[in-house]
Amino acid sequence: MTKNKRYSPVDLNVNFVELEKKLLDQWYNDGIVDKYLAKNSASPKTFSFQDGPITANNPMGVHHAWGRTYKDLWQRYKNMQGFKQRFQNGFDSQGLWVEVEVEKELGFTTKKDIEKYGIDKFVQKCKERVMKYSKIQTDQSKRLGYFMDWENSYYTMSDENNYMIWHFLKVCNDNGWLYKGNDSVPWCPRCETAISQHEMLTEDYKEVVHDSIYFELPLVGENREFFLVWTTTPWTIPANIALAVDAKLDYSLVEGKTKDKFWLASEAVERVFLDNYKILTTVKGKFLVGKKYRAPFDTLPAVTKVMTENGDKFHIVVATDSRIMPISQLEGTGIVHTAVSAGTEDFKLGKQLGLPMIPVIKDDASYLDGFGFLSGKNAKKHPEIILDYLTSEDKKEGVDWVFKIEKIKHRYPGCWRCKTELVWKVTDEWYIAMDKPSSIEGGKTLRERMIDVTKLITWIPDFGLKRELDWLTNMHDWLISKKNRYWGLSLPIWECKSCKHFEVIGGKDELEKKACKGWDKFTGKSPHKPQIDEIKIICSKCGEVMSRIEPVGNPWLDAGIVMYSTIAQDNKEKPLYHHDKKMWRKWFPVDFITESFPGQFKNWFYSMIAMSTVLENERPFKSVLGFATLLDESGRAMHKSWGNSIEFEEGADKMGADVIRWIYARQNPMENLLFGYKYADEVRRQFILKIWNVYNYFVTYANKENWSPATTSTESTNVLDVWITARLNKVIEEVTNQLDAYDAFHATSVIEKFVDDLSNWYVRRSRDRIWADDSDSDKTAFFQTLYDTLIHICLLMAPFTPFLTDSMYKNLTGNESVHLADWPKSNKLAENDKDLILHMDIIRSVVEAAHSSRKENDLPVRRPLIKLEVFSPALKPDEQLLTLAKDELNVKNIVWSKSEKLEIQLDTTLTQDLENEMKARELLRNIQNERKKLGIGLEQLVRVTSPWIPEDEKAILQLKNKALVASLSHGEFRVRLES
Repeated sequence: MTKNKRYSPVDLNVNFVELEKKLLDQWYNDGIVDKYLAKNSASPKTFSFQDGPITANNPMGVHHAWGRTYKDLWQRYKNMQGFKQRFQNGFDSQGLWVEVEVEKELGFTTKKDIEKYGIDKFVQKCKERVMKYSKIQTDQSKRLGYFMDWENSYYTMSDENNYMIWHFLKVCNDNGWLYKGNDSVPWCPRCETAISQHEMLTEDYKEVVHDSIYFELPLVGENREFFLVWTTTPWTIPANIALAVDAKLDYSLVEGKTKDKFWLASEAVERVFLDNYKILTTVKGKFLVGKKYRAPFDTLPAVTKVMTENGDKFHIVVATDSRIMPISQLEGTGIVHTAVSAGTEDFKLGKQLGLPMIPVIKDDASYLDGFGFLSGKNAKKHPEIILDYLTSEDKKEGVDWVFKIEKIKHRYPGCWRCKTELVWKVTDEWYIAMDKPSSIEGGKTLRERMIDVTKLITWIPDFGLKRELDWLTNMHDWLISKKNRYWGLSLPIWECKSCKHFEVIGGKDELEKKACKGWDKFTGKSPHKPQIDEIKIICSKCGEVMSRIEPVGNPWLDAGIVMYSTIAQDNKEKPLYHHDKKMWRKWFPVDFITESFPGQFKNWFYSMIAMSTVLENERPFKSVLGFATLLDESGRAMHKSWGNSIEFEEGADKMGADVIRWIYARQNPMENLLFGYKYADEVRRQFILKIWNVYNYFVTYANKENWSPATTSTESTNVLDVWITARLNKVIEEVTNQLDAYDAFHATSVIEKFVDDLSNWYVRRSRDRIWADDSDSDKTAFFQTLYDTLIHICLLMAPFTPFLTDSMYKNLTGNESVHLADWPKSNKLAENDKDLILHMDIIRSVVEAAHSSRKENDLPVRRPLIKLEVFSPALKPDEQLLTLAKDELNVKNIVWSKSEKLEIQLDTTLTQDLENEMKARELLRNIQNERKKLGIGLEQLVRVTSPWIPEDEKAILQLKNKALVASLSHGEFRVRLES
């Protein structure tokens, strides 16, 4: 008779990728996501998560899925716990990253190409790119199983976000922290804009080979006496102003083989000259301070002009300040070429000492007018022009300018977006001061206040606090402007050309009130270039008409303000911060954020802390989970050009989203992750398939037995059921505690260990129970316990692997989705349950040791053993547990003795009864293997012929039951389906 099956059969050869895609369609078509988002809309308790906006500029790579897995994981977990949330994704949409890609699309190479094309059309292209890739990234995130309110994602290019930054900058100005400063800053000659200290990430420093030069500068008034100087940036030599020495360091005058005499640090003499030199005298560096010298470019008009105007401070030896420019004795000569206009340290030292400077390059790194044959030539693209000139000028005026030129491999910074090598350039930029006391509150500086706020945050891992504090302690003033760029925050600063007064506008309403011209052209448009620049206001100091400054804002202003600009009622209205502060306070500070640590200490984390400190003097988030870097399986960074990067769709379609998510969740966030297909296959085989096989085992035999879960719960007395239930309760407690602490790494470890216990011990040792008589309560208890356990595994794993768990849960329960279910609660473990867990661990350690001993002695488990002697420091477990060990090890008796360490001894005596039992096991194994080959299901009876069958009727009956054998007879081995 055909039996009714309650559960859909499980495909052991399931294609998980196709299963995921099918579920994805169901979630959105059947409204599961909408129900999930609204699940706790009436809940009085809230969990506030802030999404760090992903840059909507290109499709996602697999590395993006690490952070997005964490984000979805904790929002799912808190949703199951009944917390109301804001499921708001964010897109970072302004800045250089978008501009660079649009320039590539249009084939542009300079900013002049943009201006010729039209700034308004270029800005529109940037907006269109953002919308294109935000749609792609939304679809990719959905494919990851990420549930968010996608229709209400925020964009940093929005009016709300931009105007909130205006408010922040006005408050900065009210405190006296906003200023226009002149400095030598890192500069990208391709993007033609400044690169702030915050944007100079470690990963943007590359190992490169450059020509370095040791060059000779003759002392004024001395015969054949030179300063020996070394630099790795020869292009800066025309801008030389001074030479810096350490006043406390020893310097020697050395006679070389040419009889010329050279000053350099004493420690550098042997390294530079190797041999054939003579030290004439040694003095402290302070005795060299004030000496004058000549340089190779003194005849160029730009140099001559500065030399004429600043003779007493030009080409002079100065004492360095080690806090600004420490002098190393490990490289170079100990005498530092100082070009005030072409280096951050050079500029600071020059400012401290009142040195003049020679501006040397334009925005594209070509030499300025006034540099003779160099003018118009690009200093960075053609560094050889300096070396060639110095080489050709040797012997002129009796000077050998070049001592030696050699290749040097060193770390050099590149533009974080276009990767072009940076230069240093003097420019006017806008800054937020870190060390100036507030003009309206007095007391602490912004730096001091930010440090106080940072200490209130929980940093995970905890080294994050030290790293952030290190950055805050040593960082410069915050450079917030970017010249020569077009798509970004329009800084709300209007500057008067007549009197140099500037005003900061705090919002749209204020701008409308103060606008004296251009509002009609601006109204109805977003606050971006070029339309915002139509607006003029009247200078409050001199009455002249003021225009907005040219630079756009640093993009980290865009992302740093989002906790103020995006928290809105139901994610749809205007920001609550200005019109309902009380409601805003229900969500602020946010409970949790998570992003990759590298770089974010200087960028997103910093900008949020800075902006929240200015506006509220409060931490913007309570806890932050940081994580390391994704590398390929060999430990290399992933790059398209290297052929080792993995696009998200490629990874999801080959690995499956659940596998990707589990890989990220189980990773120690403190360590870099070596990611790839081999690792994914390993995780799939060793964990995902292990769960799936247990699930298949249950469904297969539950269908065979026509079993359904009980409507009323009854407690099993079987030691295996009691143990796995106790283990489950402990796992629920541990996973809950770990997720509350934002620790997926240890939570996944607990789950993996439990699944291994379930598969390799509970199910393994319970297999014989399913062959019991239909009326046997122990069989019913096994099915009920395994069913309950699988349901709880689905609930525990739902935040980690949403596809796998939903497929299992719906089939097991008939419910709509695991993602609409509640988080399980654990029962307090009784002392006897704790003891049982401990003693079961002892038994399993004995079993593991015995299996190892069997393997060493070439004794397969199918061969019964008459006795096992156990020497153990643990007390002898009770008989139920010993019986489990006997059955697992196929041993008739276990003798337990007390000992200091665990040792195992096997009795290998083989009796006739044991040999018959071994043959019966072998026959059972052969029958099962043959059934698999023939594709015969568990519901179908078979007829078996075999050259050996047991003589004992009880053994024959047991064999028939386990293998579903209808008849067993002598003959050549064969398995046939019973007709």
